[in-house]
This record gives sequence, C-alpha cells and structure tokens, in this order.
Amino acid sequence: MRQYNVAVVGATGMVGRKFLQVLEERALPAANYYLFASKRSAGTTLPFMGKEYTVRELTETCFNGLHIDIALFSAGGGTSEQFSPVAARAGAVVIDNSSAWRMDPEVPLVVPEVNPGHIPQYKNKGIIANPNCSTIQAVVALKPLHEAYGLKRVVYSTYQAVSGAGLRGYLDLEEGLKGSPPQKFPHPIAGNCLPHIDVFLDNGYTKEEIKMVNETRKILSLPELRVTATTVRVPVYYGHSESINVELERPFDIDELREVLRRAPGIVVQDDPKNSVYPMAITAADTDPVYVGRIRRDFSVENGINLWCVADNIRKGAATNAVQIAEELIRQWGEA
Repeated sequence: MRQYNVAVVGATGMVGRKFLQVLEERALPAANYYLFASKRSAGTTLPFMGKEYTVRELTETCFNGLHIDIALFSAGGGTSEQFSPVAARAGAVVIDNSSAWRMDPEVPLVVPEVNPGHIPQYKNKGIIANPNCSTIQAVVALKPLHEAYGLKRVVYSTYQAVSGAGLRGYLDLEEGLKGSPPQKFPHPIAGNCLPHIDVFLDNGYTKEEIKMVNETRKILSLPELRVTATTVRVPVYYGHSESINVELERPFDIDELREVLRRAPGIVVQDDPKNSVYPMAITAADTDPVYVGRIRRDFSVENGINLWCVADNIRKGAATNAVQIAEELIRQWGEA
C-alpha cells in the first residue's frame, strides 16, 4: 500500500491536538508526519506516534521539498486563507477546519457519511472544507431521512458546548464556576445559556445560525431547502446537543424510520426514553458517532418528526471528520 506524507497545521491548538489523537487512533497509511504552527509555538515538542515531534513554523516556504500529500488545517480562517493555497501549490490536498472556504463554490464541503462523491471537486483549488461542527452532526442524521422520505423543512435548535469557542471558551466556564468574570463570552456562561454564537447579523440571526442554513443546503445538494436555526451556548465542556424538527416530503412509519436511522453510517440510535435512554453530551464526549434519540412524530404538521442529536464537537465536529475525509480521499485515490 502506498504511504502518504501528512501535515498537521495548527498542531498545538485544541483541535490540532485532537487531530493528533485521532490520527494515532485511526492509523492512516502515513510515511511521514509534519507538524506546523505559528512562530510563537514553533519549536514546541509534542508527543505523537510514540516519539517527540518538533513543531515547525508555518511560513510561505515551509512545505517546499516535503512532498506533502494531505495537509490538515486547524489554524483559523485568516491563516487558512493565506496558507491553504500555499500548501495546495506545493502539491498537498488541504482539508481545512476553518470557515474560510466552506461556501466557496469551487471547494467541496464534505461529511464522509453524507457526500463523499463531492471530494473530487478538490481538484479545483486543492482544498476540501470541513463543515461547521453543529452542521456535521445534523446532516449525518438528515441524510438517511432525505434518501428515504425527502426533506421539506428543517428547524434547528442547538445547545452547544463551550469548547466550540476554543480554549478561551472552555476557560470561561472553568473559571466562571470559580466566580471569575468572563473573558471570551459577553456574559457569564457558568449557570447560564447564551443565545449568541458568533456575531449578530443585520437580519437578527447570528453567523453560526446562517452557517447551519447555508452549509446544510450545500452538503445535501438541496439549495432551496427551507432551513432555520437558533444556536445557543450552554455550560457544557464537550458535546453539542441539537433538537432537530423535520418536515418530510412523504409519509412514514415511525418504527421504519427508526430502522432507517439505525442502519445509517455514523449513527448510534439511543431511543428508549421510558428507561431514560437518550443521547447526552456527557456520554458522547471523546467518541466519534452521532447519537440520535427522542425520535417521535410531530403531530403539528403532516409528515413531521422530532429528533435529539448529540455528538462530540471536537471529534466528529472537527478532528475526526477531517481525518475521515483524508481516509476517504486515500480510498478514492486507490480506486483511481
């Protein structure tokens, strides 16, 4: 089997370190790994794959001569806008975790369980975009429903962990529980819920909410799908929880619909509410599946369904999804 050279950009950050954990667990056919970060973090050593790796500085020339096949980026939108094209020109396929490229019509936005057929579009710019964490888990649940019954309308209400706001968001909860004032969020998150993720737009929605709308349409190739969202930050460290209300195009039997979800890739159905079995952030933490439960008919509309959907936002919502894209890319190369 061919071996590949893999770079991790932003290796010292919260998601970058999770990239390293997931890469160790999933064991890509990699010949060499190269870790990159900003000048401030360059020279740091990180334990990885049983040895110590020295982090290299991310520069305009840092990829030259390394023959990198895949570059996993988690270094922020501005950094990605500058350096993803640099890596692509050096011959790498960039899998980017920021929002920089998600809505670029020439860049595929990929969740491997949902739209692996979009991956070859990377040839346009050498870049594949990793979707927003809250969108990833939602479309894993929506795809099998769309295939079986068709989607007519989707209403998202999300309850998102502080780690989705990075280390500073995590620390706001940790220190807030000790009584310290917030440094990241506009109000305390400890013992509170903030209906405010990212910045507010002129239409009254936040950027996070509009991301979910636009990304859902792009990933599912349903540009006219009716979607709306309300996103809320909650005092949970890891794991986004989502109430998803779906109006389907066609009638369904509720037991058959549960089976559709059980058979779908990437989903674990936990749906025995009488015995208090349903998805929870605390049990989803540091795991890769998308957990779905509280599956019940919405009697207020024709062909309506309610779902409760939970996943680890740093794993499936970021690092694992990106590594899965790399795995699928390698598989497709092997078949070419």
